[in-house]
Amino acid sequence: MNHKQIALPQTSLRIAAAQAQPVPGDIAANIARAVELTGVAADHGAKLVVFPEKFLSGYEPDLIAGDPAKYAFDANDPRLQPIREVCRRREIAVMVGAATRGSAGLHISSLIFNRSGEQIEPYHKQYLYSSEAHIYQPGTRGHMLLLDGWRLAAGICYDSGFPEHARLAAVNGAHAYLVSALFSMKTGFHQSRIWFPARAFDNTQYVLLSNHVGTTGGWATCGASAIWSPYGDVVAQASRDRDEVITAPLDPALLADVRERETVLADYNAHGDAIPGGYTVQSLD
Repeated sequence: MNHKQIALPQTSLRIAAAQAQPVPGDIAANIARAVELTGVAADHGAKLVVFPEKFLSGYEPDLIAGDPAKYAFDANDPRLQPIREVCRRREIAVMVGAATRGSAGLHISSLIFNRSGEQIEPYHKQYLYSSEAHIYQPGTRGHMLLLDGWRLAAGICYDSGFPEHARLAAVNGAHAYLVSALFSMKTGFHQSRIWFPARAFDNTQYVLLSNHVGTTGGWATCGASAIWSPYGDVVAQASRDRDEVITAPLDPALLADVRERETVLADYNAHGDAIPGGYTVQSLD
């Protein structure tokens, strides 16, 4: 797909990254916290808020593997009703991390709700960390969300470490790349500050990171959720150690200007190199 065939958005879109420390295994408490922070994002004018990886249970691989029926989600899980309601009431879309279960087994997923509170098809993490591969199955398709003329691609944590994941999103017309994650205190901050500006600048697209704070699943996390411009600059950044919601506008004029000046994506498409992989496209409007 040639990105020039896809119209650039015409209006700005404010998006949000929420970071918080989940309560291990307490689904109800974590859903309530997600609802509360979604309200904060809406108060700041955001039309979409992204939460960290597996936020609804905590990262907690042993808990999830030990009792998937309790700690993973299936389609239309009734426990998610409070999130559906806040989306509908505040007219805001939500991407929130959770383990999911289905006929193919367990996945690390982003559950996705549109602004009417309807739950749409989730995105499943495609690149699994070595410690995850014996519990979860990898996803097989990218995921593109349409909102107010913006094409927003989903990613989860380790996905972002592979340049081809964000590049495939851009080749499929993404204007922004939205990543739920767990980046650790030990190495994660260093990784994130290399990977995310590169994913933005290499593909001339906005990039968002929603990370945990505190400890989850045995990992001490580094916070610092952020949003980067298509030029790779930080436009909003959270603290390292406290619950917080950050927002930033996606600016169509800035996107157009950077893509006019930095032609790496157009030149890549003109070269005709192919990256395998399909994409699911769904509307959040």
